[in-house]
Amino acid sequence: MPLLYSSTFLLYRPPSTAPTTNRHFPPQRPATCPSSSLRRRFASARKPLLPPLPLRSAGVFRHPNLQCSSSSSSSVSMSAEEEPTSTSQRGEQLQSGFLYSRAFWVSESIIAWNVDVGNGSCYLFASKTAALSCSSDGILGEDIKVKLEEDKHGLPENVKENFPHIKDYRAFNVPPDLDAKPLLKCQLAVATFDANGRCSDATGLQLPGILDELFSYNGPLGALYSEESVSLYLWAPTAQEVCVCIYKEPLGGGNPQEVVQLEEVNGVWSTKGPKSWEGCYYVYEVSVYHPSTLKIEKCYANDPYARGLSSDGRRTLLVNLDSDDIKPEGWDKLAYEKPDIISFSDISIYELHIRDFSCHCSANDQTVHSEFRGGYLAFTLQDSAGAFHLKKLSNAGITHVHLLPAFQFAGVDDEKENWKNVDFKILEKFAPDSDEQQALITAIQNDDGYNWGYNPVLWGVPKGSYASNANGTYRAIEFRKMVQALNRYGLRVVLDAVYNHLSESGPFSVNSVLDKIVPGYYLRRNTDGFIENSTCVNNTASEHFMVERLIVDDLLHWAVDYKVDGFRFDLMGHIMRRTMVKAKDALCSLTKERDGVDGSSIYMYGEGWDFGEVANNGRGINASQSNLRGTGIGSFNDRIRDAILGGSPFGHPLQQGFVTGLLLQPNGHDHGPESVAKHMLAESKDHIQVGMAANLRDFVLTDYEGKEVKGAEVLTYGGTPVAYTLSPTETINYVSAHDNETLFDIVALKGIPFFHAGDELLRSKSLDRDSYNSGDWFNRLDFTYSSNNWGVGLPPKEKNEHSWPLMKPRLADPSFKPQKSHILAALENFSNLLRIRYSSPLFRLRTANAIQERVRFHNTGPSLVPGVIVMSIEDGHEGVPGLSQLDPMSVTSTDEIVKRSTYDASSGCFTVPPRTTSVFVEPRRV
Repeated sequence: MPLLYSSTFLLYRPPSTAPTTNRHFPPQRPATCPSSSLRRRFASARKPLLPPLPLRSAGVFRHPNLQCSSSSSSSVSMSAEEEPTSTSQRGEQLQSGFLYSRAFWVSESIIAWNVDVGNGSCYLFASKTAALSCSSDGILGEDIKVKLEEDKHGLPENVKENFPHIKDYRAFNVPPDLDAKPLLKCQLAVATFDANGRCSDATGLQLPGILDELFSYNGPLGALYSEESVSLYLWAPTAQEVCVCIYKEPLGGGNPQEVVQLEEVNGVWSTKGPKSWEGCYYVYEVSVYHPSTLKIEKCYANDPYARGLSSDGRRTLLVNLDSDDIKPEGWDKLAYEKPDIISFSDISIYELHIRDFSCHCSANDQTVHSEFRGGYLAFTLQDSAGAFHLKKLSNAGITHVHLLPAFQFAGVDDEKENWKNVDFKILEKFAPDSDEQQALITAIQNDDGYNWGYNPVLWGVPKGSYASNANGTYRAIEFRKMVQALNRYGLRVVLDAVYNHLSESGPFSVNSVLDKIVPGYYLRRNTDGFIENSTCVNNTASEHFMVERLIVDDLLHWAVDYKVDGFRFDLMGHIMRRTMVKAKDALCSLTKERDGVDGSSIYMYGEGWDFGEVANNGRGINASQSNLRGTGIGSFNDRIRDAILGGSPFGHPLQQGFVTGLLLQPNGHDHGPESVAKHMLAESKDHIQVGMAANLRDFVLTDYEGKEVKGAEVLTYGGTPVAYTLSPTETINYVSAHDNETLFDIVALKGIPFFHAGDELLRSKSLDRDSYNSGDWFNRLDFTYSSNNWGVGLPPKEKNEHSWPLMKPRLADPSFKPQKSHILAALENFSNLLRIRYSSPLFRLRTANAIQERVRFHNTGPSLVPGVIVMSIEDGHEGVPGLSQLDPMSVTSTDEIVKRSTYDASSGCFTVPPRTTSVFVEPRRV
């Protein structure tokens, strides 16, 4: 099974039962193309332009003489007893209904709405100028009004399947001869009227269903380049007008050198410009109705398929990534140089933040030139301490480096001269348990150069702050050089993909893009019409066709244009399973000969947490842990993490687990009576054993009660199955990651400090549980191995203040701080772990059958010795018919504690030191 190591050790993410909802974002932040080689495969047929409004309609009745009244059908409606004292008040109440979008135009012929019309009637209204209003005269300002008839059969099954959250809504039929396409460019509303003709309810509409039915599109998007011209394509079916503003310069507020109006064909706007546009910048001007303002807005937005940006991220760069000028030497042949991956079961992943690796703020490390610090080019320095460290890990067995987000994200200015900094010499003067460091860091945290990057603006462009110059083509060239350098270290590159949400929304926010192009489509909305924010802010809706297409196109772009070797999906459970499978199939279809990429070697994995509006398949079958079995897509195994460490990242910080002293070395935390702690330890052992057997649903083992059970029959503390996979490549076993405390820090909280095993550098963030915006000071990595960054002050108040009383005495205690010898020993132990993993294919079995046949757990049942896991992996020999011999291995260790492990053949007893993993090999003749 793949293993994931962070630049701390084996990885973390929130469990399915308690996800974070505000991670990575400062509270004051506003919530608001296919690759060039693949684009050539698209072809679009020119169709006649749509006729302009005024609109043709069927069953149209204009300006009814209707009175606003009341109903109990929605939260903005009123019962007869609550009826306002004046018709104007009634109109104001109903007018507020336009702020909501509680009805759904789910197909060309059906509108779904949770309203009981009774003996009354229902109408659809459209206004090209967004002039709809409700007064004593009824609904006013419409260009057309169409009567809708309720379908007593309800919503058809395909609609219920596509929109499970509204499956119980009533269905209203749209007249079959109504030309719906031009109406979708208008302000739309539906309203009900009682038998006396008085308006009783009104609301706006959500349009993704009908947009997908009428405007799903597989042709070219973004900028396409030929020898003579540059063509632009934008999918914007609800826009009334689209222009492109061409600029020569990346910055400045001057007038564009050219403004060109695009032409529309069936929802796609396009234009062809001269070859001289290449190297220029552009912005789209989109005139479109926006449901958040109830107005036709003139929105200025980057291209959703942007492949380059200006340094402020406000203009899209016309950059042809196929140009030889943007390719490092040997780039086109890189696919043939990449380190071999025979099976995904052989993968070991090392998670790393670009700035953590390359900033090198330690005074002990001057091996990175100042102009390369914090950026892509630091990876190209062959003689830096960081490069030496990565090569060491590669030689030991690490196969992939997972880079935290490297696309264009909000929260860090691309212009380095705008950053604010704190002098580290000042911070170093404060006590290890002082609150002074965090106060100074927090004061500038939104204006410095540090952020994890989980607040996407544009997915398809490398982040400008990591480039030596964010303007022009530097970021593209330097990102490619980084990938090339890592590949030549023997490491493949995984990109952190954050498709579950966007940084901003609305028609005016500077970092809003998709919500300006097709408002209300790209972002998932609740049944009132407001944007879902369960992932953080601005959840995206991959269940919509063109959102899914954008995600798949973006993955292909990174794979082909940047030769990325894998993708880790942030909050993958908020993406539909169908999208993930479609993406996997598309990537697997890439070939070295045609695309310069071996798509079969690209690995996909992510966070399969099941929560929020998508929980229990609330928006369709999502890419949660349990839904991904059989796909070959990996998901993080929080079960083994929590069993090893104890509790969860959201429980009490002193809750102990299997390796942090539960029962056997109590830390003073109240775990209940000894019998309860013993039961918890035994359950944790079962959870870990299931994880060690690849988290396979059908793996059979003996549990702590002595029962023979399958992995899926072992339950978590919440009652859900521990095991959820059908193959070993579908689980990522880990214990810590960028989120929450490092492994060293969590052990320092839960148990006595020790230096025998843990993070490969015993990395600390001074107990910071969420360092996404804590700056370089708390996130420092020292590749000279002189310090692990423990005791650099109390971590920032926002996420940690409640635990400061626990932290202060530990940070102040010098015995907790490791010396260089401890760090070097931990690194050697980490390397030994990798060497053991790669010493035999028995540790990397590739199929569920092989694991079931060869893996056994001992010391099980009611008589087990607490706190001890005994696992055997059977190689073939003459005593086991039908089981082939995979490897006659031998294992050695440089760790003196491990060497104390012994086996007495006469008694059959093993002796292993505490908190130690030892591998014993029984030599056999074939």
